[in-house]
Amino acid sequence: MQLEVIGVGGAGCRIAAAILEVDPADHSFVADVFAFDTDSACLDEVTSIPDPYRHRYGETIESGLNGNLQRGRSVGNEYVEELSRRLDRGRPAVADAFLVAVGLGGATGGGTIPQLVENLQTLYDAPVYVLATLPAERELAPPSDGGSDAGNEPTARPMAEENATRTLEELDGTADAVLCFDNERWLKTAETMADARDRLNRELATRVATFFSATADATEEGEVTAAETIIDANDVGRIFGNETGIATIGYGKQRIETDSGGSRFGLGLFSAEPSVETSEAVSAIETTIGKALRDRLTLECEPENAARAMLVVGGPPAWLNRRAIADGRRTIEEATGSVEILGGDAPRPESDVVFAVVVLAGVDPVERLEAIRSRTTPLDRDRTGR
Repeated sequence: MQLEVIGVGGAGCRIAAAILEVDPADHSFVADVFAFDTDSACLDEVTSIPDPYRHRYGETIESGLNGNLQRGRSVGNEYVEELSRRLDRGRPAVADAFLVAVGLGGATGGGTIPQLVENLQTLYDAPVYVLATLPAERELAPPSDGGSDAGNEPTARPMAEENATRTLEELDGTADAVLCFDNERWLKTAETMADARDRLNRELATRVATFFSATADATEEGEVTAAETIIDANDVGRIFGNETGIATIGYGKQRIETDSGGSRFGLGLFSAEPSVETSEAVSAIETTIGKALRDRLTLECEPENAARAMLVVGGPPAWLNRRAIADGRRTIEEATGSVEILGGDAPRPESDVVFAVVVLAGVDPVERLEAIRSRTTPLDRDRTGR
């Protein structure tokens, strides 16, 4: 599976860059990565994205949109065709899906992506998934000491939650699915978003890359390392759905001691098959699945609310015990109450880690989203013209 990754707005561009930076070269799922923003300074920061794939739009904007989502929509409407044409520098026509990253609290990304997603759906026969971060509550008001978070960043974004709610409403019925990351849940005590930003982006990017890289063919010395149960774009589409459902990702890993299987004298005279105790493999898989399901999700939810789910277990082939993986799927079924569960494995011959990724899709209602919605006003359809 190959994705066109598009970051829109400051947060979206940084997330897109983080995905590119953690994308494993031998299991790459990234076809191209684009960064679109009205702020040239932000674009200058995401240096891992090649310059031809970074584009500033809204040339008349000099000092940002200051959280004005309505103005952001106007800018997005004016430049959506231009942004769509910029994608021709990549390979959008052959992409299995689009992944559009955005910070929901902002006006640039929030104002642009509903129209960009709608345009992508019109132009290409591929699903469009939105990777969206929710604003943290501590972003809404200035710090108690009156200081700024860092550098030139604003001390507060009072419209962030309302922007998030309205952008999600605008995406409803347009995006195939919205994969959410809750900044509030992942912040440490007294940590500002400016301090945590890079760490949170890496956490999100790691989970996204681990999941989607399981759908990519891997090669080692020119030979394909095939999974026993292959996950492809159709499987991902089936789990995410096409009704703008909310999705979340859980992730767990455990470092293991691998045995190359060669002679203990290093001469390679004996068996080349690695030796793994079944009990160790089963324990590692059970542990990582438990972490993925019960530790922090990108968006906390009640697993039983999930309409569909997917489990991916990866690591050295000898550690991928089939019975343990099957038991893990049953664990997910019991936790969600859903029979629409898909699973797969992701062999990593050179790895010393066993990992598990759990995707829960169609998880509405979500307590965090309901709390944000309760604090914001309903979208004025007449004012937006929709």
